[in-house]
Amino acid sequence: MTSPSSTDAELDEEQLASFHDHLKKSTRVLALLGAGLSAASGLPTFRGVEGLWRTHDPFSLATPEAFDADPALVWQFYSSRRQMASSAQPNAAHYALARLATKMPGFQALSQNVDGLSERANHPQKQLQLLHGTLFENPILPALAVPTLGIAPAQHRTSEGAAEHENELDISDINVPLPFITIDDLPRCPKCKQRLLRPGVVWFGESLPGPVLDEVETFIDADKIDLILVIGTSARVTPAADYIKQARERGARVCVVNLNTDDRPVGRRNKDWFFQGDAAAIVPALLMPITEACP
Repeated sequence: MTSPSSTDAELDEEQLASFHDHLKKSTRVLALLGAGLSAASGLPTFRGVEGLWRTHDPFSLATPEAFDADPALVWQFYSSRRQMASSAQPNAAHYALARLATKMPGFQALSQNVDGLSERANHPQKQLQLLHGTLFENPILPALAVPTLGIAPAQHRTSEGAAEHENELDISDINVPLPFITIDDLPRCPKCKQRLLRPGVVWFGESLPGPVLDEVETFIDADKIDLILVIGTSARVTPAADYIKQARERGARVCVVNLNTDDRPVGRRNKDWFFQGDAAAIVPALLMPITEACP
């Protein structure tokens, strides 16, 4: 057997053949994407002790209440996340899903990620719904810029991705002092110059964007759904769990890709598929009959 990180070690041949057979017959497919999709790109999932940002539980900073209490700290947290996302590169799973979208007009991806990696993999915009917004909606002002080592920016790499951020300090590291900023340094509405802007993401306790919800519901209600891919997410909270239920009601079978065997959607059925392992290795192999087919 090959190494545990290889695709061959992750995929059962019988399951894979069964999935490929169904995929080749499918014309309308949903994909629900979570943090596990970007984990192979080096982005933390912000769960557990290893997910702490400095000394803070990231979930305690992702609320309207946290922003009201300390907007500067919240902006610095999201500047750090934006730094990490900008330094990361889309992985093979991002590219495979983008390729599926170009090959299958009836494919729609619902992303819970805010890291911009799917967009940078050239996933068609009309087939990518950003359920939780994006880190890149508002510009970062000079006061919020990540501090650097004080040397000239690195040259761009031409093979494995740009390294323009490699001289920046990692402000997620507790040993790196946070720059001192005041509320006057934070982004404000470009029109009125008064209203304090916030990061362009959906926080805990908030509703998802109405236009995005409308697009998703329109797709689900339009016709029968053949398949829903659940990649890198446990999908145990709404609306993610509801989308799986709705897809099933429209006839969909469910395929889960996750590192954790415990992160299977509730209500798993015998005709579902579960592939345990790294999405970057598994997803391209799953989608190969479509993505690698001749035009």
